[in-house]
Amino acid sequence: MGFFLRWVFAFALVAGTFNPTEWNYVRWVSKNYDDQLSLAVLFGLVLLIGYIIYLRATLRSIGAFGMFLVIAVVGSMVWVLYDHELLVLDNTDMVVWLGILGLSFVLFIGLSWSFVRRSLSGQYDVDDSDE
Repeated sequence: MGFFLRWVFAFALVAGTFNPTEWNYVRWVSKNYDDQLSLAVLFGLVLLIGYIIYLRATLRSIGAFGMFLVIAVVGSMVWVLYDHELLVLDNTDMVVWLGILGLSFVLFIGLSWSFVRRSLSGQYDVDDSDE
């Protein structure tokens, strides 16, 4: 359940920032910037904190090269689905949602990698010790 919640929060963070619907931070700020500047700054700071938490954990656990590899695997999975005609990319909203899904998967893997590695190898990260 913990892995699923990590992904849900990563997806909510990315989709809450931007998505093809009207319900996202970027569109809300562009419409309400003048009237609700204080809320725009508050929500922007909350999103920034979320990104800092996820990106810092991701960079520490899998690094920039690991992020590239996860993006490459997600991209190649989309390519395979498209190549076998299981996925149609004519709809731009669908492409944006796939990008959101891919980015949330990268953040999820980065946040969860230490737990997976510890389960597979039995070794703790240096940051996991209780000193």
